[in-house]
Amino acid sequence: MQDWHWSRFEDLTLQQLYSILRLRQAVFVEEQDCVYQDADGRDQHSWHLAAWQPQESEPELLAYLRVVDPGYKYSEPSIGRVLTAPVARRTGLGRELMARGLALCDTHFGPSPIRISAQQYLADFYREFGFAQVSEPYDEDGIPHIEMLRPGDE
Repeated sequence: MQDWHWSRFEDLTLQQLYSILRLRQAVFVEEQDCVYQDADGRDQHSWHLAAWQPQESEPELLAYLRVVDPGYKYSEPSIGRVLTAPVARRTGLGRELMARGLALCDTHFGPSPIRISAQQYLADFYREFGFAQVSEPYDEDGIPHIEMLRPGDE
């Protein structure tokens, strides 16, 4: 059973922040061989959703995403840095992460649209959650991406 935390940047402990940055680096920089500026100045203007596996020592981070506040990346709230740790893949945790993230967005931001910059190969995954492609493919840090939008209920 995971412990889920929905936190603002300033509410993260130093250990939580370190674990988040470490796993983001392991997945996006090392595993995907993508050199990019992960510390992009948006973490401080975001909500952070993390699933932690309790352990006797420090909890292990299993899944994570951030929701950037409107106006800092796009005019809408934006979900990004979506990941699951290698040990948690193919367990359904990624789908649970997105479902929880979207529910929390709806609670926090109301029924507003949500925009993402998705790795193109994950388009079908995001379509399952109501996102539709709204841009042509583009290169972001050497990986094909597309913008996708989930309309609000306005």
